[in-house]
Amino acid sequence: MASIALGAHYEKFVKELVDEGRYNNVSEVVRAGLRMLEDHEAGRERWIREELPGRLAAHRADPSTAIPADQVFAEIDAMHKVRTAK
Repeated sequence: MASIALGAHYEKFVKELVDEGRYNNVSEVVRAGLRMLEDHEAGRERWIREELPGRLAAHRADPSTAIPADQVFAEIDAMHKVRTAK
C-alpha cells in the first residue's frame, strides 16, 4: 500500500469531498484525481504527436506566421503580472 503526504491544503480538500458525500473515502478521491491526470497526460501526448508536427510543418511552409520572441515574452510577462496582482 502506498503512503502519500498531501499537505494541509489537500488533506482539507479531500476531507471536505468525503464529508460532503461526493466520495466514499480518500482512496476514491485519489483514484479520481489520478484518472484526471492520466487523461490530461494522454491529451498532452496526443497533442505532441498529432498536432504539433502539423503546426511545425505549416510554419516551415510559411515562416511569416512566426511571432517574434520578444512579443511572446512580453505577453507572458503581462499575463504573469495580471495573475500575481490578484
